[in-house]
Amino acid sequence: MRLRWSWTCFFLLSVAMVVWAEVDEPEEEEAFVEDSDEIEATDAEADANVSFQVTYKTPVPTGNVFFAETFDDGSMGRWHLSKTMKDDVDDDIAKYDGKWEVEALKENKVPGDLGLVLKSRAKHHAIAAMLDKPFVFNDEPLVVQYEVNFQDGIDCGGAYIKLLTDSADLDLEKFQDHTPYTIMFGPDKCGEDYKLHFIFRHNNPLNKDMEEKHAKRSSVDLKKFYTDKKTHLYTLVLNPDNSYEMFIDQSRVSQGNLLNDVVPPVNPPKEIDDPKDRKPEDWDERAKIPDPEAIKPDDWDEEAPALVEDPKALKPEGWLDDEPELVSDPSAEKPDDWDEEMDGEWEAPQIPNPACEMAPGCGTWKIPTINNPHYKGKWKAPLIDNLNFQGVWSPRKIDNPDFFEDLHPFRMSAFRAVGLELWSMTSDIYFDNFIITSEKAVADRWASDSWGLKKLVASANEPGMLSQLIVAAEEKPWLWIIYILTVGLPIGLGVLFCWPKKAEDDYVYKKVDIPKAANVEEEEDDEEQVEEEQADEEQAEGEAEGEGDEEEDAEEDAEEDAEEDAEAETAEAKGDLEEMVDEPEGSAGEVLGDIQDGEDEEDATKSNDTASDDEMKEADEGVQSTGDGMKQTVRKRRVRKD
Repeated sequence: MRLRWSWTCFFLLSVAMVVWAEVDEPEEEEAFVEDSDEIEATDAEADANVSFQVTYKTPVPTGNVFFAETFDDGSMGRWHLSKTMKDDVDDDIAKYDGKWEVEALKENKVPGDLGLVLKSRAKHHAIAAMLDKPFVFNDEPLVVQYEVNFQDGIDCGGAYIKLLTDSADLDLEKFQDHTPYTIMFGPDKCGEDYKLHFIFRHNNPLNKDMEEKHAKRSSVDLKKFYTDKKTHLYTLVLNPDNSYEMFIDQSRVSQGNLLNDVVPPVNPPKEIDDPKDRKPEDWDERAKIPDPEAIKPDDWDEEAPALVEDPKALKPEGWLDDEPELVSDPSAEKPDDWDEEMDGEWEAPQIPNPACEMAPGCGTWKIPTINNPHYKGKWKAPLIDNLNFQGVWSPRKIDNPDFFEDLHPFRMSAFRAVGLELWSMTSDIYFDNFIITSEKAVADRWASDSWGLKKLVASANEPGMLSQLIVAAEEKPWLWIIYILTVGLPIGLGVLFCWPKKAEDDYVYKKVDIPKAANVEEEEDDEEQVEEEQADEEQAEGEAEGEGDEEEDAEEDAEEDAEEDAEAETAEAKGDLEEMVDEPEGSAGEVLGDIQDGEDEEDATKSNDTASDDEMKEADEGVQSTGDGMKQTVRKRRVRKD
């Protein structure tokens, strides 16, 4: 049992050490960042609000790159603001007059790193930049990557980008919602609908119309990426084999194929329903029909109500029939701006009647209703299989006149510019580190030199686990109950099972009196040895007295040492019994006389005569034989202290 509780205590101690280590983990991470060879402390020009500083260098792309933008020079030199108007809306909101600025992050900033920030709310924003060279969909993958931070959260708005189709009339100052694009990619949110768009425009080879194809929604919960106010990295990878992947913070959140995982499908169905086909009038689609031979039973009452008044119900005592359930609020006052001609006659709002609070009810008492045991409802004939059932009718199939098959939807229209055309109800949306390339490894290196530092700074500046738990409990107070149970239960178990207990004595010793009588049985002696027996009796008298004294001393010593060692007392008591030896008749008589000590001989004899058989058996001792053949048995009784 002790071993089991020892393991329990060890387990609780281990859990406490793990929790303590997790609470201190952010501090360890911060220390690692400060001591890293790659990240050094910056000079005094850094923001004082940042817990630690890093050395930042503008990333330089390598490999086959079509577009790269960091905004670290503090300008929007290659970007063009739209100067056009939005179609099909009122003139007062049609203009793209939303403001853009290049500035650092509000929180977890990396000194020297700047980004493009959408500054206006409830405005239309449009800005675009030309690629270094057009991207043509041939045999190389397409990788699009950029960063977004919703610094003030997001109510309703998007942060997606558009890859504008290469055309002769492409004018970035006329960039608007109807400007042709090839791909639209990025986050979008309105209400509780969190999306990650991937839309591409496909050219119908028959009628040459451009049709939007939407990738299927991700099964990953995207809410945290819109609410944590951190910088997140969005990546789209589109491969020549028509497969695609979408990443957030370099973790895949969606994947699919352009032929199978977009809505509507790229290729229309080969066959369609014949629009001219009509269902025959005599076509019977009923699998079951009412039994024509069924007859309603004579005792079927269709008029019986479903509910009836409860005959056992009684009006509760104290019911206030004359008191209404609602009364006018006596404290209500007519508003000063109340116009009876426009608003009608003013009436005070109704409140529950205070007189009804202590009563079982107010108003007219109504008898409650119960289910009618005799209710059967409208009678209907039972259903049977329809012998004329012909199945569910469907029109015949014909070849789809609009059918085509495009097995390479990856080969989209080339694009030559990237643009942001957004409406947002929240300001301060941060964009940074755009890159368009044909190599995923190039985008990964670009991310490690830019977004990787932001992630490192944000992780190091995160509050400890204890602070996060407190913040979570402020938003959801019921978490305090879980915290108390989680912390209090192990502590309670530890106190209950691991706290040392005071040792208790296993035995309670009690002093008992020595029995006052001993039974001495004598055997018949040979007449020839009488004189010799008397002589031996006198000789043993002194020895019996010495044994009696030793017995009393041993009992006193045993009582004093009882609390220290119970086992020693028991052994000593047994030793005393073994030391008892049979003595001659004279010695036994002397002992008996000492025990009685002042009592008359008649009382002692009576006590011996009334002793129980069990007592006599417990006091029996061995038989000692004399050298001349005389035998004598002395029985003594001693009470063990328990």
